[in-house]
Amino acid sequence: MEYAIEVSGLEKAFGSFKAVNDVNFSIEKDKIYGLLGRNGAGKTTLMKLITAQIFPTGGNIKVFGEDPYENREVLTQICFIKESQKYPDHYTIRDAMAVAKSILPNWDEEFALSLMDEFRLPSKRRIKKLSRGMHSAVGIVIGLASRASITIFDEPYLGLDAVSRNVFYDRLMDDYGEHPRTVILSTHLIDEVSNLLEHIFVMADGELILDQDAENLRGMAFTLTGRAPEVEAFISGKEVIHREPFGGLLSVTIIRDHHGHELKQAETIGLEITPVSLQQLSIYLTTKSREQKGAMTK
Repeated sequence: MEYAIEVSGLEKAFGSFKAVNDVNFSIEKDKIYGLLGRNGAGKTTLMKLITAQIFPTGGNIKVFGEDPYENREVLTQICFIKESQKYPDHYTIRDAMAVAKSILPNWDEEFALSLMDEFRLPSKRRIKKLSRGMHSAVGIVIGLASRASITIFDEPYLGLDAVSRNVFYDRLMDDYGEHPRTVILSTHLIDEVSNLLEHIFVMADGELILDQDAENLRGMAFTLTGRAPEVEAFISGKEVIHREPFGGLLSVTIIRDHHGHELKQAETIGLEITPVSLQQLSIYLTTKSREQKGAMTK
């Protein structure tokens, strides 16, 4: 299989702090990935490493089979839309689009203009005068119109209202259908984009704790609620990723087995069953990872 990105043993340290620690994964061409995790998990550092904006402390990165560092042929195939992207003070929206057009070989000017109109972006206004939502919309327009082989969005929705976020998701999927490329979405609004994602990475404390196809994750876990003794007896020997007692009741989230036998068993003894969203699953797994790491250091 031909990969867009291959990462092995990747590390990035800032002094004694490891922002990225022994990360390994491969990203296929023409697929939409979600990069999830809390603030400080190492997501932005990882994206900066992939896009050759910072150098790794250890490990290897290959983009289309080549080292991306000082590799113009590779870097022109990547568009990285960062949170709160900085522009020169005198830049207008039109200036930002012109620069993007000059460095991105797959740029679609007609698509960019239509997106600017849809997001109601005034082309002559200076970027430093824009609201946070409009600033985010500028990045979204550049990312989508770039049609770059690898397009990375780091928290692209900041300041956007729900209507504008939906415009972004709709245009992303429409254009992806006509012009497939590798897309990486780093976001906190996991449930909003869960239907867009084909594969999911979850990071916690600089480490990759989950690397799974999204379809496999849907229904991977569920929450059981019932009287505490019955729930405790039921979960014996099962993988529990979250528990929450209240009164004489107990609510637990468990990883289901491959056959789904637990669901039938839980129904039989009268336990309440609730599906777990991708956002909840990400939070539970991140919390569990931190608890396990904390226990190991004691």
